[in-house]
Amino acid sequence: MNIIGFIKPNYPNEKRVALLPEDINNFPNKIIIEENFGEYLNISDEEYLRVGYSIATRKEIFKECDNIFSLKLIQESDYSLLRENQMIIGWTHPTGSGASFMRNIAILKNLIIVDLDNIHPKVYYKDRSISIDFIPKNFIKRNSYYAGFSSVIHALLNYGIIPDSNTKVAILSPGNVAQGAFDAIAKFNCYIELYYRKTLDEFYENIEKYDIIINGIEVDTPNTHIITKEMLKKLKKGTLIIDSAADAGNAIEGTHYTKIDEPIYKDENEIYYYEVNNAPSIFYRTTSRYLSKQFSKYIFSNDVEIFRKLIN
Repeated sequence: MNIIGFIKPNYPNEKRVALLPEDINNFPNKIIIEENFGEYLNISDEEYLRVGYSIATRKEIFKECDNIFSLKLIQESDYSLLRENQMIIGWTHPTGSGASFMRNIAILKNLIIVDLDNIHPKVYYKDRSISIDFIPKNFIKRNSYYAGFSSVIHALLNYGIIPDSNTKVAILSPGNVAQGAFDAIAKFNCYIELYYRKTLDEFYENIEKYDIIINGIEVDTPNTHIITKEMLKKLKKGTLIIDSAADAGNAIEGTHYTKIDEPIYKDENEIYYYEVNNAPSIFYRTTSRYLSKQFSKYIFSNDVEIFRKLIN
């Protein structure tokens, strides 16, 4: 029987719990849980023990388990614990925020990376990527919705405004992220305009009129920015850009990631940017319960060996 070790994500301000005891149901793999794994939801180690799973320290899990589940990107403090040929399952984002980890750690240690992207889940190994066809597209779409909703609420709180009917808002993309963003900003009775990829030219013609621009588009191709540096120069002083898709440097040229405890930065033109890539963690109780059910159904119910077979 294969073993999966579940570690607490130590990504900054990450509080989501990816597996709750109530969702554990005859999984085909042996599971070992890191001590205090469920502390943010007040779930004790004893509750995991009662459903038949073991508790171990973080170091023990890395040492004993060939397969590691880490909801967010493995951090530098764990690099020395990684072993050759281990499998890492979770959100690594090998072509985005995890590109450096993939290039400098994963490839060198022959790690198998199972990236649970909502639209394009893939296994990455060395210089290869293989689609995981048995995981349905949009299998965690509500998490994307929560990303849009959370990022807007959090950005407004930290920017210090309550929008009103005089606030002009542009939302880019009709997808799950943008839907969550729309539901959040619409509560303030703003003037809202929605744009799709096909209507972006109209957005560009009016870009300078908006007080808030919310991006829900993730860019797949390098150097195909949705908003370029030249476009940013047209914005009025004090414009707030909320990148709900959290695609720093790609969707909006020149931007960089921020953290939940410091979510907004200002550039030299006094344009403000929100670029948090784990915004759903703000509403971690709601998001955790959803993710645990979806991961249990589509990921943990499979023998982990199925991922290894994809690279052979």
